[in-house]
Amino acid sequence: MLVMKPNQPIRLFRHPISGHCHRVELGLSLLGLPYELVHVDLMKGVHKQPEFLARNAFGQVPVIEDGDVTLADSCAILVYLGERYDEAGRFWPRTAQGKAAVQRWFSVAAGPLASGPAAARVVRLLGAKLDYERAVTVANQLFGTLETALSERDYLVGATPTFADVACYAYVARAPEGDISLEPYPALRAWLGRIEVLPGFMPMLATPKG
Repeated sequence: MLVMKPNQPIRLFRHPISGHCHRVELGLSLLGLPYELVHVDLMKGVHKQPEFLARNAFGQVPVIEDGDVTLADSCAILVYLGERYDEAGRFWPRTAQGKAAVQRWFSVAAGPLASGPAAARVVRLLGAKLDYERAVTVANQLFGTLETALSERDYLVGATPTFADVACYAYVARAPEGDISLEPYPALRAWLGRIEVLPGFMPMLATPKG
């Protein structure tokens, strides 16, 4: 099957320590799509300047530009990439049931993953004024659920990787940066390992505290 490619590299506006940005970059890389990284300096408030707000009125990364298409929100971008470029259904299922199964995990990524390990990480790395203890509790509850699920199957949706795994990977892999150990979760760690050997995998930047 002829794989559709963009006419020019997709521009990804991102910050390197953002797990939301990493999931988009990982999706692009796994699909083998050409892309160009555009650094957005969040520490200097570039994302709140008029030029960036014209791309995303919420002032958040990631944002992609694909020709005349400008799109924000990491999971929305994965949907777009899957619908437009993954005709073979390698990571984005082509059936309604399969898409719904991936969407379920997108909701997890936007819910307990964000309020759990992602929140704990931003507290430890950046001193965010969030409830750290609650974030740790949410993270361990989530990881317990994932441990059970991944004890029964190789990937979140079944026997093969999908964008569900892409959406959840980064903030699980970097949970120790929020002082949340992955040692109690062998099936979860094995899942991370399976993702990390996929052709086209690219790691997320490890961020030392301080």
